[in-house]
Parts: sequence; structure tokens; C-alpha cells
Amino acid sequence: MEFGGVGTLILAVCITFLMFFMMWINYSKRKDLPPGPTPLPLLGNILQVNIKELPQSLLKLAKIHGDVFTVHLGSRRVVVLHGCDAVKEALVDNADVFSDRGKVPAAEFAFKGYGIFLSNGERWKQLRRFSLTTLRNFGMGKRSIEERILEESQCLGVEFRKKAGSPIDPTYLLTLAVSNVICSIVFGERFDYEDKNFLGLLAMLKESFRIINSLVGQLLNAFPKLFHHMPGPLQKAWKNLSTLKAFVMDKVKEHQETLDQNCPRDFIDCYLIKMEEEEINQVIGPDRLPSVEDRSKMPFMDAVIHEIQRFADIAPLGAPHAAAKTTSFRGYTIPKGTTVFPLLTSVLKDPKYFHNPHLFDPNRFLDEKGQFKKNEAFMAFSTGRRICLGEGMARMEIFLFLIVILQNFTLKSEEDPSTIDLSPLPNSNGSIHRSFEICLVPR
Repeated sequence: MEFGGVGTLILAVCITFLMFFMMWINYSKRKDLPPGPTPLPLLGNILQVNIKELPQSLLKLAKIHGDVFTVHLGSRRVVVLHGCDAVKEALVDNADVFSDRGKVPAAEFAFKGYGIFLSNGERWKQLRRFSLTTLRNFGMGKRSIEERILEESQCLGVEFRKKAGSPIDPTYLLTLAVSNVICSIVFGERFDYEDKNFLGLLAMLKESFRIINSLVGQLLNAFPKLFHHMPGPLQKAWKNLSTLKAFVMDKVKEHQETLDQNCPRDFIDCYLIKMEEEEINQVIGPDRLPSVEDRSKMPFMDAVIHEIQRFADIAPLGAPHAAAKTTSFRGYTIPKGTTVFPLLTSVLKDPKYFHNPHLFDPNRFLDEKGQFKKNEAFMAFSTGRRICLGEGMARMEIFLFLIVILQNFTLKSEEDPSTIDLSPLPNSNGSIHRSFEICLVPR
């Protein structure tokens, strides 16, 4: 009798699980959703994709399911856009619908949903409007920031000269230089390349980025409630980010105590008093450094820089978007709140727009007259309303740093360039590239 009761209970549990499983299948295979692999309850498609190399897994699924398909990363349903046409149609042609930021659990835990990257709605509009206005009036795209970049390029050159042409990995010093430009704009000061606090903060930021892009970080994004409080690397990342936040808050406090509303010094001052800064025009002497205005006169260099960014493919997955409302896209229904992955690696490697996309060829950005030619599939900074806020500054940095380096140094490799592995590090989600060494021989 007792055994019969247990058997009945087991049978009821099995029937309940079977019904749940069938309901899950019906839910995940709704006819109006984009196609995709059949997910398992709770796990989704985790067993069908390699979350350590998610961009490559999604590229393979696109060959099976087309340019718009659905995957379930744990409990999170994601619609993936593959290729330039699909990404452009969503982010540009339907910008009103696809301008919300999709959920990124790792980033949300780190920044509590605040900041221009994660926010949505009116908060995002106000933050973006203020940031663009402040940067523009502070000098984004004009000489005040150009001056800071060129000043930093001189400091970078001094460090390179100390190496006397011996082989080094330039990534470390370039990271310090780029970070210093941002610090100069935000905090009003640059840091010495041997400043222990500066180096410590950058090391923590690098470590946190590595952890969040590792396997455990991807598992957190798939199963946020399960992995958020799990001891291990993630707790180290949260601690690092808390230290970084404390550093920034200390800087804000210093600015509050020394604030002159009639003379804002940097981005923090502008943020605190919500005012514009007058542009600073730099007079260039006869032995001038390069200017961003030179870019239009150097079409091949512009093409080389664009091809470097396309080929580097540093954000292969792209920042996730979300549907602001239930919408019809390419004959499919995308429910409100659905996370959307604009697979940028598929755009930058789209053979429809880039012939032989896996070859490095700057000529693809030049017309028959040798002038720079735009390509609508160049989305290294994404596209649409959520295009990278710092695109203008990043373009300026890349151009000026590269020109100053090439003006002063001859670049040489101690190994056969054809043997250098250009693929990203394994288990890095395609976002972290391998270290390398080159010789910068002073001219």
C-alpha cells in the first residue's frame, strides 16, 4: 500500500515534468518566433553551443538557421542577427524598436543597471545627450582633446625610445597611453607610466574584463541567479570593480571640494555643474604634429586604419540590444524585452560587402581614384542609436597615435610575420587578442 502511494507520487511527478517539457517546447518553438535549435528546459541551448567561444558557435548556427534565429542561453531567450543586411535593418531602419539595451547580467551586477551603457528609456536619452554635448563642447573632435592625445603620444614615444629597438609587446604601453587620454578628459590629469595606483587600477580592470569574458562569466550571463553569489573568480571581479568605483568617487569628491563653476577643468566638473566648456583652439607652429584635419589628405592611411579595425574585430558579439516593444521583423514576431545579439563579427566579415573578408586588404576602402571609400558594413563601433559614444575620440586616438609612432619609429618583427597567430585567445569570447612583440627602432 505504501509502495503504491510512492509509485503514484513518482508517476505524478513524471507526468508533471513531461507536461512542463512539452509546454517548454511549445513555448520555445512558437511559429512566429525566428527559428533556432530546440532548447532544453532550464538549460536552453547551453549544451548545443560553446559558450567559451560564443561568437563562433553563433556563426555556425547561422549557416543552419539563417540570418535571424533564436537561441536560449540558459533561461535567456536571444534573437541573433547575422550579416550586415539584418543588423542594419534592425539597428538603423528600425532604430525606434531596437535601441533598448539588452540584459547583460555580468554588467548589471557590476554597475547596478546605471551608466550610459546599461540604461534605457528617458534616463539613457538624458545621459547620452549630456555626454555628447559635454564632450563636443569640451573638445571631442576638436583641438582640446586632440592636444591631449598628441601630448600623450609624445610620452608614449619617450617610453618606446627607452627600449632602444629591442623586441617588446607594445600592448602594455599603448594601453597606458589610451587610458591616460581618458583619465585626462575625465579627471583632468594624466598619470605617470610607473604610478603604482594607476597601474594597480588598470591591472584590476584587465583582470575583471578577463573574468567576465571567461567561461564562468558566460555561465553567469546564462544563469545569473545561480552564479552571482558563487565563490571564486566572479567575487574577485566584483571586488575589483568596487575598488575602481571607490577611486572614481574619491575623484568626484575632490572635484566637489575644489569646484569653480566659472572654470570647469574636465568631464567631472562639467558633469557636476552641467555646463558647456568653450572650445580650445590650438595654434600649430611650423614643426607641427599631425592633425585630424590631415586625415582627409591621407586616404591610404585612413583605409589602413579602417581595415585594422575591421580585421581586429574586437567586439565580435556586439553589445546586446532589446526589443522596446513587440514587433514584426522579417516575418517573425520579436516579443518586447527580447535580447537581440547584433553579431558584429558577421558584419565585419560579411562576404557580400567585403571580398575575401579573412584577408587583410586596405584597398577595399579605396575607390578607383585612390580616395577613401566608405562601406556601410563597417560597424566596428556598432551602428544605429546605440553606436559607441566614444567613436569620435577613438578614431582620433587611433589616427594620431599611429601617425606619431610611424613618424618616429620603424616597426620590425623578429619573427616571420606569416607565423604570427592573429586569432584571439581561446576561452576569451573572441574579445582578447594574443600578446606580441615588435621592435620600434627610432628613425
